[in-house]
Amino acid sequence: MTGTDDPLVVHAPGDREIVLSRIFDATAPLVFAAFTRPELLVRWYGARGWRLVECEVDLRVGGRWRFVSRGPGGRMVQYGTYRTIDPPHRLTCTELFEDQSYPGETLVDHEFTELVGRTTVTTTLRYATPEGRDTVLRYPMARGVGESFTRLADLLHQTSTTGETP
Repeated sequence: MTGTDDPLVVHAPGDREIVLSRIFDATAPLVFAAFTRPELLVRWYGARGWRLVECEVDLRVGGRWRFVSRGPGGRMVQYGTYRTIDPPHRLTCTELFEDQSYPGETLVDHEFTELVGRTTVTTTLRYATPEGRDTVLRYPMARGVGESFTRLADLLHQTSTTGETP
């Protein structure tokens, strides 16, 4: 499920997983920072037309995170707890949505693999049930993540070309 303008790769290898992958022209420490620092998250997180209006990050194992987004569809609240923090290689957390229509929490595992200054982000979403995974696949999730990652790529490019310190 990729397009020429959207280098996001999406596949569903099992009955409870969705795996998302994209390469960014930035180092792993910079990409990891973009996933964990509120001042960077508010600059890229969300599909086209959506913006983070609240971004709370307690970056420690057992720490909580909470994002509130506003967009064309109204308001969306998502939150969870950090399980693994291994900068700049891995970030694992749980995820729930305030108005979630499927049972259980999702385990979200981000892996950051750098090769020659380019970083592949591989995100594995493991849902509590196959029905939860199937529900998410019916949403425009791939489009939304693709648009969000395009915004991230733009931020990373801007940061690396202007010398801005993340």
